[in-house]
Amino acid sequence: LSFFYVDDEYQWKGPFYFIQGADPQFGLMKAWAVGDTNNGDDEWGEEIKLAEQAVQAINKLNPKPKFFVLCGDLIHGMPGTQWRKDQEQDLKNVLKNTDQDIPLVFVSGNHDIGNTPTRETIDNYCKNWGDDYFSFWVGGVFFLVLNSQLYFDSSKCPELKQAQDAWLNEQLSVAEKHKCKHIIVFQHIPLFLRKPDEDHDYFNLEKSVRQEIMEKFHKAGIKAVFSGHYHRNAGGFYRGLEMVVSSAIGCQLGEDPHGLRVVVVTEEKIVHRYYSLNELSSQGIEKELLDMLAKQN
Repeated sequence: LSFFYVDDEYQWKGPFYFIQGADPQFGLMKAWAVGDTNNGDDEWGEEIKLAEQAVQAINKLNPKPKFFVLCGDLIHGMPGTQWRKDQEQDLKNVLKNTDQDIPLVFVSGNHDIGNTPTRETIDNYCKNWGDDYFSFWVGGVFFLVLNSQLYFDSSKCPELKQAQDAWLNEQLSVAEKHKCKHIIVFQHIPLFLRKPDEDHDYFNLEKSVRQEIMEKFHKAGIKAVFSGHYHRNAGGFYRGLEMVVSSAIGCQLGEDPHGLRVVVVTEEKIVHRYYSLNELSSQGIEKELLDMLAKQN
């Protein structure tokens, strides 16, 4: 990710786009099919094919996306489980084929660091995939990657949650100083699926935690939060903040196709559309979005 830190990335240079994917989750399709999500993940050939299709579709896009972000649940095997190492290796082998001009950005999910993460599970993730939270700039836009498990259950590593909170406050004050065009957040677990005041369940954050984060994000002027975890497309608004929930590259738990989201960032707004892998491979990005990219500000 080195080129994200060069000074001129603080400047707006015109519209660009990136690709968001979520939940390749090697192993879930078999586990789900046999009804054993704890140890049924001993095959993931189906997911390998889908991840390969995603990489091939992205490599063909012209112009190139600025980066490809994977919003968590890279693999299904929880920390300490039998197939985890093999799943990680197989995913890395697929991702190695991504065009070298398209940086990969990884977000930690609950399967990557555990539902109740510990310092050890997080360290292990960092060794494999990079930091569990960090920020970067692309063309005057400020991006924040967060570890949403620390909001979900930090009971075994409270000091790590405090560290992320302090870091986030610091980052938001940096963003304010730099007068960035937009601030965009990536995390695995959505704040909410459809309505900011919906009940808490497995797929969203607990209400009081959610309220605090939404308020903080709204005050900071964050435009959008992109997440996965739900294996279906969803989303909604809290004041000016858009919550975008993208379905999986891997196992679908609803009616959506395996797919990726194309996100176009213009001076005024953030426009996105979910494409099935088949659609993106065969047709690429539709004219309407390409026209937005071509507009010189």
